[in-house]
Amino acid sequence: MRWDNLFDDLEGQLEQELGAEETDLRAEEERLRLGRLTLRDRLLALGVGADAAPVRVSLTDGSTFDLSPRTFGRDWISGDIVVHSSHRAQFILPLAAITGLRLTRSQVSDSLEDAATPENERGLSRRLGLAFVLRDVCRRRQAVELVLDGGVIAGTIDRVGRDHLDLAVHEAGTARHESLVSHYRVVPFSRILFVRL
Repeated sequence: MRWDNLFDDLEGQLEQELGAEETDLRAEEERLRLGRLTLRDRLLALGVGADAAPVRVSLTDGSTFDLSPRTFGRDWISGDIVVHSSHRAQFILPLAAITGLRLTRSQVSDSLEDAATPENERGLSRRLGLAFVLRDVCRRRQAVELVLDGGVIAGTIDRVGRDHLDLAVHEAGTARHESLVSHYRVVPFSRILFVRL
């Protein structure tokens, strides 16, 4: 009779130790997964498009605004800046310009989920850098506003290098005509807070 109790006790201890080991292993795996998360991953996990709640971001110049991401590149995101008057302005935002996110409790939880699913990652965009997307804007000859850490400059992007761009500066809302260009400005990517399209 005492042997049965001894074996039952040993079996219970073994099951408890195996359960604790499995729990510790899962906890360590979760710590490793969280340690690999990037800011881009967390933004992506919050959702893309009109269905997702806007995210409040703070930039290196101290400004804050709500954005609704649509596309994620390697080191940039694009989408809409949500203004309370329901007007939306399109933007391209380098991830390096973000100093913080202001999230709700549910957004914090959502941002920690695994977002690396095919429906959240569209084609090649996740591998395209900021220079590539700015070259596309340049090719389209679209007038832009560059929001820099020192102000806003309106114009049309003439050329895009590896780490900078050339902007033909002209009045906002006008097409680029040589007679309307006041001057040219070379802008390093590191100074761009975001590009308003």
